Amino acid sequence: MLVQSAMLLAVVAALVRSCFGAPYPDDLALQHIMTVVALVALAASIVWFPLGHGPLAALLAFVLLHVVGARYLYSYVPYDRWAEQFLGVNISQTFSFERNHYDRLVHFGFGLLIAWPAREVVLRYIGAPRRWSYYLVVDFIIASSAMYELAEWMVAIGLSPEAAENYNGQQGDVWDAHKDMALAAGGALLSMTLAALIDWKARLRGPAGGG
Repeated sequence: MLVQSAMLLAVVAALVRSCFGAPYPDDLALQHIMTVVALVALAASIVWFPLGHGPLAALLAFVLLHVVGARYLYSYVPYDRWAEQFLGVNISQTFSFERNHYDRLVHFGFGLLIAWPAREVVLRYIGAPRRWSYYLVVDFIIASSAMYELAEWMVAIGLSPEAAENYNGQQGDVWDAHKDMALAAGGALLSMTLAALIDWKARLRGPAGGG
């Protein structure tokens, strides 16, 4: 519990630090409502429904991705400036990007990272057979991604056009929600493909538990 508490506190510290000098302070509260809810839920889970260090780290890595997006707003995360500073490459120019794609990275990260703790929950707490866990996790990621897009839409329609754009980061793309869900599904499929390969190799080495 001590290690996991330290991991959680490090992310809380990163969240607090990200709020200082944020370029869009008026939008921080709306961006971080779910961040705070998620961190409180994770703190509770450490006590009552603990996960392994790896799955918890995956969850916290996703929260950190969101913290960065919330600080700068997803549409304005300056990854081109960072890439030029550390790699000498402008990502948008190199790949002819016409929009900021940080939100795409986060949606892909949702599927890729959340799949691991979701699978642990499916196996440890729900008791699903191992062979079904891959499908159940991908199904959960797709469903939760769709629910998030619906919730985002419901919040956005109650905001001013400028605030709504800052919140959902659509950047003029009418297919934004569809692409976000597809990326989340792709991330989950990749994670579960890797999980299946790991399980397969484990079975080759010797008997393994599970259904």
